Amino acid sequence: MSNLFSARKEKRAWDAAVEGIVAEEKKVDEVQCKACGKTLIKSEVVKNKYVCYECGAYFRVKTKNRLKMVLDPQSFEEWFEDEHGTNPLDFPGYVEKLDEAREKTGLKEAVTVGRGKIYNEDVVIGVCDARFMMSSMGHAVGEKIALAVERATELRLPVILFCCSGGARMQEGIISLMQMAKTSAALKRHSQAGLLYIPVLTDPTTGGVTASFAMLGDIILAEPKALIGFAGARVIEQTIGQKLPEGFQRAEFQLEHGFVDAIVERKNLKKTLYEILRMHHVEGYAKFAPATEVDGRPTELMRERASKAKELNAWDKVKMARKVDRLSAEDYIDSIFTKFMEFHGDRYFRDDPAIVGGIAYLDGQPVTVIGVQKGRDMKDCMRHNYGMPSPEGYRKALRLMKQAEKFHRPVITFVNTSGAFCGMEAEEGGQGEAIARNLYEMSGLTVPVLTFMIGEGGSGGALGLAVGNEVYMMENATYSVLSPEGFASILWKDGKRAKEAAGVMKITAKDLLELGVIEEIIPEYGGADSAALSSIADYMHKLIRSFLERQEGKSGEQIARERYERFRKY
Repeated sequence: MSNLFSARKEKRAWDAAVEGIVAEEKKVDEVQCKACGKTLIKSEVVKNKYVCYECGAYFRVKTKNRLKMVLDPQSFEEWFEDEHGTNPLDFPGYVEKLDEAREKTGLKEAVTVGRGKIYNEDVVIGVCDARFMMSSMGHAVGEKIALAVERATELRLPVILFCCSGGARMQEGIISLMQMAKTSAALKRHSQAGLLYIPVLTDPTTGGVTASFAMLGDIILAEPKALIGFAGARVIEQTIGQKLPEGFQRAEFQLEHGFVDAIVERKNLKKTLYEILRMHHVEGYAKFAPATEVDGRPTELMRERASKAKELNAWDKVKMARKVDRLSAEDYIDSIFTKFMEFHGDRYFRDDPAIVGGIAYLDGQPVTVIGVQKGRDMKDCMRHNYGMPSPEGYRKALRLMKQAEKFHRPVITFVNTSGAFCGMEAEEGGQGEAIARNLYEMSGLTVPVLTFMIGEGGSGGALGLAVGNEVYMMENATYSVLSPEGFASILWKDGKRAKEAAGVMKITAKDLLELGVIEEIIPEYGGADSAALSSIADYMHKLIRSFLERQEGKSGEQIARERYERFRKY
């Protein structure tokens, strides 16, 4: 009996031990999301790119895991791995703190740099790791980044930096501050060499890193909800006693305020980076993919529609140009180009939804595309401020045009605006200066610029995007010094005479072709509506290809000179 009791006791002990092991293994494979508080299966979180599969919150990522997620397998070659932090101020306890961080993370410093491939595209890459003293920027961090950027410049390679930092490393004092200037200077040289730099802002990116290499990219990407800012929320609240709104300094806030080009989900990041890299190593103005010649001829239905369309007078064309359901800039962009990647913000104040812009392909050739987006219905019109750009809209457009010039991309603009926004905030933001700056800078761009007037071309607000080498105009579009209503009010003191004014102002495509203000009239096949989109887009597509082929072989100076001479004749 005692033997049986002993056996049962041993079995219970064994079962308890097994349960303990299972529980411990289960615990190892569990992780808690700090955002929603739920316990998650760690292996599933890893499969989900370290994103909580319950609430979508982003976990911070170790360096080796970040490199695995964005680089091709076994493609990473680490550089300057022996560069590590010292104690320039002989700060008490700092050496011990560095040693502790190295032991904990297995890293020698807070940033890892080197060379790798993204879908076989060569890049220089750097990854900041928050586990190492919150990835604060000391001498070694600044030195490794500067060295990597300098080598990238020598090798003529693009640079991608995954930014993450709590700011300057206090233990290194003024030496830490100097890293801001050093890294920025290295990036300036890289940019002057015509090379691409993409910072990816992760959580958190703050302090001196934000005020240096994190915000100097040609294209700035961010992960969702990443904290991005110069002074932290706690510092702001404690310093000036100001209560900050929900979502302040998050990636979405920075996108709205013009400092981030795009927020990219982690699952799409490698593909997005690859597409950006591809778009930035093709030079020339007529490098089209073969066998994609567009017919450009209208269908029988469109020819029938065009034949039935009655001849419109100037006022009728004003009304046609103002129709809410008229085809928009986005309609043409989506139909003519492929893989349009929209970029946001003027990097000063805000992202203006009245201006859409980014990079796309025309038969395999990268082009910069910018348009005034009026809207597709009343709700959409409100969201885009009825196509009336603010100063930040013109500055966003100019930023994209200067980027196009740096990377030798043609610029295609689509204009449809009743005029620049004339609100108080627009004047406070320098509306006149913003338009003037565009005219000034566009006149000297060393890449081809082609403008399509697709609806209303209202005054300087339209001209701010229309300093092109050639300007084409839809048959029912208008282009004028100001609206017929404004013209009648100023000259005749009677805004009701707008219809009469439209007839004498010479604002139609036919008038402007005769005046030499435009080079081409684009047929609308009975109306620039959804039914005619395909035919109009094909026609435009062929015109763009022909235009770019005519620019092939011209120097940048010749392209700018021809644009100057075009406007000099008026």
